[in-house]
Amino acid sequence: MSQDINIADSVAAELPYLRRYARALTGSQASGDQYAVATLEAVLQNSSAVTESSSVRVGLYRTFHAIWASSGRQIESGETGALAKAQRRLDHLTAGTREALLLSSIEEFSEREVAEIMEETVESVHLLIEKARDEMADRAAGRVMIIEDETIIAMDLEGIVSGIGHEVTGIARTASAAVELGKADKPDLVLADIHLADDSSGIDAVNELLAHFGTLPVIFITAYPERLLTGERPEPAFLIAKPYNEDQVRSAVSQALFLSSTEELSV
Repeated sequence: MSQDINIADSVAAELPYLRRYARALTGSQASGDQYAVATLEAVLQNSSAVTESSSVRVGLYRTFHAIWASSGRQIESGETGALAKAQRRLDHLTAGTREALLLSSIEEFSEREVAEIMEETVESVHLLIEKARDEMADRAAGRVMIIEDETIIAMDLEGIVSGIGHEVTGIARTASAAVELGKADKPDLVLADIHLADDSSGIDAVNELLAHFGTLPVIFITAYPERLLTGERPEPAFLIAKPYNEDQVRSAVSQALFLSSTEELSV
């Protein structure tokens, strides 16, 4: 009984991050959460995939991938608009590339762990990750606005974003400055911290920009990711925890712009 309780506690602790991964993979909170719920139900019915894996976390994601693969890697049918266009764009990627890249960069699994999750060889996973980077790097460059009050971090993010071929429209240190900058020069993507210099909120700034523009891809970078992973309100598809690494930012920016782009899509 105590072992079952320990496994349940471990799964519960990892579930918010599985939901983050599922949303980033599908491009939709609703669809991602459906896959996460299905994964949890499968684990509750049969925990062997978790107990027989190298770790509970690997086993949880491995169970998710078995469900994801058996469903044909499809977002729920009936999607329209931007999400439907994103799905058609994803359909043109080499199978397994985004999964391998997200698992290794955003979720920070080693290539050996990714291989276990996806039931591939380590060599195959390495090639999938490189292929994902190449396929998404071929897309048009985007314009990125940074909301970050710490100068060194802001400069680091600017260097990473510029280094992969995107233009930084500006850096804002407060919510009011972010709203002003965003409305004056609409970005293709917002990279936002949550707690800003004057105790204002990056979330509030983003919400005001979303209200103004309608849709706008956002990546939050925060030291407190669990505060946004509650399931109680709309959540960002991409959420990076501080301290971040360069590969996480590169991957999130590339994939967020890739999902939001409508170029080369036949309607």
